[in-house]
Amino acid sequence: MAIAMIDPVEVVSKEFEESHLFNKLQKIVVVARVFESQADDRSLVHSVASFDLDNPGIYDQVKADYNLVRETIRTQGFSGLSGRMGKLVQPRTKGQGHGSTSRAFYARIGFVTHILGEGYSIALAIPSQ
Repeated sequence: MAIAMIDPVEVVSKEFEESHLFNKLQKIVVVARVFESQADDRSLVHSVASFDLDNPGIYDQVKADYNLVRETIRTQGFSGLSGRMGKLVQPRTKGQGHGSTSRAFYARIGFVTHILGEGYSIALAIPSQ
């Protein structure tokens, strides 16, 4: 699930608490829909969930993921970012890839499952406090 575009200048210059990523995750509403076909003629709503960063373990891990991206941009440049980074939030090519240079913060599957709440079967491993 895409959360926010990555602007390398902004990420390097802003602490997590001032970031676009933080602002987006402060309070969001996620609408899960049923995928029917590539034609995308209609959307069936599966569930709706609200989310904020009130869990300290999740907050700390999202902040660590952001800071990893931030440090990577500082030390290796924007091209040093990889979808293998981050435990809850990863920097990935926006769209289909294949030469695209834009990147966005994406929630990993376990994080999306956590955001959607009860009834989803993937457990989210977060560090204990």
